[in-house]
Amino acid sequence: MRKQSNGRSISPSIQEKIEQAHNLFGICGNALTQDPSIRAPLKKLQDCIDNTTQRMVTLGVVAECQSCEEEEGGSCCGAGIENKYDVVLLLINLLLDGSLENEKPGGSSCYFLGKKGCKLTARHVLCVNYMCQKLQKKLPREQLISLQTCAGEELETLFILHEAIKKNIRTH
Repeated sequence: MRKQSNGRSISPSIQEKIEQAHNLFGICGNALTQDPSIRAPLKKLQDCIDNTTQRMVTLGVVAECQSCEEEEGGSCCGAGIENKYDVVLLLINLLLDGSLENEKPGGSSCYFLGKKGCKLTARHVLCVNYMCQKLQKKLPREQLISLQTCAGEELETLFILHEAIKKNIRTH
């Protein structure tokens, strides 16, 4: 964290965090993907993300969110949510698919919101877990529970991986 002249902390911008993630990926990305304590949860995370995404598509959540963004004036993915992301979570995205754009699209949405939804593979807990009132009312209870169970497994795996990467980076 940087300090202002008045002594207050300034959080790094999302562009700075992306740059730091790219630097870490360049320095230790290969070693991380070769480490079994990282490789196994990374693979499990990808499987969990795929499972959650498929469940969201099947239940109509993705279509509902896209409709809200395009037809109702904006989704829950508002500007500033990207500030919740830390360097390690951005690094996890690089480890999963090797890309992370560093140019802000126009509009008043989250930095990572693209034309087809979130451009990230691994998302912050807020982004994975949030369910608006409209969707909560629309989906039957069993379907909500099913989706929350998938999301919970994804988030638990993400947490384990996040902690393993931080530990690995500290020891190198």
